[in-house]
Amino acid sequence: MGLSWSSSQLEKDEMDELVGLSSFTPDQIHRLYSRFRQIDKQRTGSIAAADLIAIPELAMNPLAFRVIAQFQVSMPEASINFKQFVAALSVFSAGARREQKLAFAFNVYDVDGDGLIGASDLRTVLKLMVGKSISDEEVRVLVDQTIADADTVDRDGSISFDEFKRALFSADLEKSLTIEF
Repeated sequence: MGLSWSSSQLEKDEMDELVGLSSFTPDQIHRLYSRFRQIDKQRTGSIAAADLIAIPELAMNPLAFRVIAQFQVSMPEASINFKQFVAALSVFSAGARREQKLAFAFNVYDVDGDGLIGASDLRTVLKLMVGKSISDEEVRVLVDQTIADADTVDRDGSISFDEFKRALFSADLEKSLTIEF
């Protein structure tokens, strides 16, 4: 996206494109643009994954690095431009569909990217969440119980996306995966 970093405003065609690819309103996109420009201190038009950690809503999350990994899924380089930034953050908007939020959450837990949440994936994420506050044995018990509770369709020892959706049927993802922009 040919954004001019000398301008603090987006062109109409740029705004239309961003509204079309996201679930943000034009006002929210303007706020995101301002925020992006603050994070992009070198004015290169892109920000590094390390700079994303400066976003307070991410910095305080123990899964910040897993969340940021989702921003990088389709890109080999370690930085994102504003269009990619908007697309990645769109899942956190109030207008994002539940299915988008579920897919995002599933991918955060699917550490190895194989389309299933296995014991190793779940153990990695739980260790990020609890740190050293519980023992490895307690983590193992939690992992085993979580898989036993959620692996209800094929009983293959891992959690598929369909099983994940079933397990989170009554979860309020709209609240827990929404950030005010």
